[in-house]
Amino acid sequence: MLSEYKLQGTEENIPVRIIRSGRKSIGLEVTGDGTALARIPARLSDRELGEFLKKHEEWLQDKVRMVRERQNAGESTNAVPVNELTAEDIEYIKKRISERVEYYSSFMGVSYGRVTIRNQKTRWGSCSAKGNLNFNYQLAYLPQELLDYVVVHELSHRRHMNHSAEFWQEVEKYYPAYEVCRKRLKEIRMVEG
Repeated sequence: MLSEYKLQGTEENIPVRIIRSGRKSIGLEVTGDGTALARIPARLSDRELGEFLKKHEEWLQDKVRMVRERQNAGESTNAVPVNELTAEDIEYIKKRISERVEYYSSFMGVSYGRVTIRNQKTRWGSCSAKGNLNFNYQLAYLPQELLDYVVVHELSHRRHMNHSAEFWQEVEKYYPAYEVCRKRLKEIRMVEG
């Protein structure tokens, strides 16, 4: 069984990493670093997988190209690479993000578990089912409005653990300019390291 599939496209050969699990459907994704992933049912044959990927070859090429263009063109966070952070930098980052979480959780009337600051490669933040919040350390290097949007986004998951219409209404209630911030974040390139 394949763990990687080379999509022989007209422009370039795109490697697609295969992740097999108990899922029932096939999911395709291109991560922020340009890696193509296929999440597939454990029993799917290599032949069926190849046919599916061939059908979605153009979509994969477009997505990979779009991610690479964004990496080459976009504004950078200008964050200090994680391996060069000093103790003072780390303290500043924790304080800046935690203060905004405390402010908005009180304002929104929601609780949360732990707040963890990480060096995430493709995400600005996440919220677990237990209410633990994870934030990318590079948020601390962005303008206040972008940091605030991500905090409101993750705290809104305390009421809606999805991206439904109700979730976006919740975000908009506490952060009306969320669409502008969301668009800007997509154009910002994270510092690697």
